[in-house]
Amino acid sequence: MKNIVIDINIFMDFLFKREGHEKVAEVFRYCAENRLIGYVCAHEITTLSYFLHKSIKEKGQVIKSLSWIMRRFKVIEVNAMILGKSLHSEIDDYEDAVIEVSAYENNADCILTRDISDFKKSMVKAATPEELLAIVKHLP
Repeated sequence: MKNIVIDINIFMDFLFKREGHEKVAEVFRYCAENRLIGYVCAHEITTLSYFLHKSIKEKGQVIKSLSWIMRRFKVIEVNAMILGKSLHSEIDDYEDAVIEVSAYENNADCILTRDISDFKKSMVKAATPEELLAIVKHLP
């Protein structure tokens, strides 16, 4: 397991220091060490911007946070093909379906999320940070 697509709730855990953010930080460290390759869907960046602006209200800090994410993680382009295929996903929530199809089309091994139940019908396995760390710690 090497390529992971990161759900927005994981970034929010980290940025807002919500419960479990320490495990997310550990996963992000593995990404920084190139033991994992982290991906983020382009539409998640815009949604994160909305939540950051709403809570932080300081444009400079929002820019700094979003720039950090875009430097650290590969951004997956969300195009008409991905959006179209997502309409026919087995996943009910369209935004999650876009993440699923993006992960599948980019050969991801896993979707990193807090909401495993949202991805029960996913073509790509979903894992929590804790589950992923248990696997990654045994990789060379």
